[in-house]
Amino acid sequence: MQILVIRHGQSQADLEDRHEGRADFPLTDLGMEQAQLLARWVKGSYPPELILTSPLQRAHTTAAILSEATGAPVCLEPDLMEWNNGLLAGLPRKEAKERFPLPPGGRRPHDTCAQTESLIEFRARAETFWSRFNHEYILPARHGRIALVSHGGMINQLYRCFLELPVLCSVYFATGDTGVHLWSVESGKRTVVFSNRLEHLNAFD
Repeated sequence: MQILVIRHGQSQADLEDRHEGRADFPLTDLGMEQAQLLARWVKGSYPPELILTSPLQRAHTTAAILSEATGAPVCLEPDLMEWNNGLLAGLPRKEAKERFPLPPGGRRPHDTCAQTESLIEFRARAETFWSRFNHEYILPARHGRIALVSHGGMINQLYRCFLELPVLCSVYFATGDTGVHLWSVESGKRTVVFSNRLEHLNAFD
């Protein structure tokens, strides 16, 4: 089975330099164009049979555009939402830094300062999703390819689940706007086929 892991297009928060997380900003006009180019490329190269998406509108809209192009149905999956950043959500980054400075020594894995989800809780949510996904989709092997449309932070957590990395991990997986990753699971073997493909955006050049 193949798993397409896709980040949403550019959102309004990106332009305004705001903390996004659970703040539900829409795609920009550029983000919509990015999603259209993504959908065209995925349809021609790796069309999914099913799309699971975060319900936050920047991801859900990206998934809807992908669904329209490929004909794959969309299912909302709350566990694919971005890190719950509590009181930081929607704040300009400068204001957030002044109102909610990091604790001395930086954020620790169990910290929930500013009413946020801790790193441990974030990873646990990703592991919960991955366990359900494994038992509901991978093991029954009813689909050849499924797309997951999510966010940069959650995609990093899903990578750590997929690669069985520890909670405390210095490895970071980059994902640009509408970046695409392809994973494969065959007979228990997990393979990263490619990471952060963005050539569909070359149409802008």
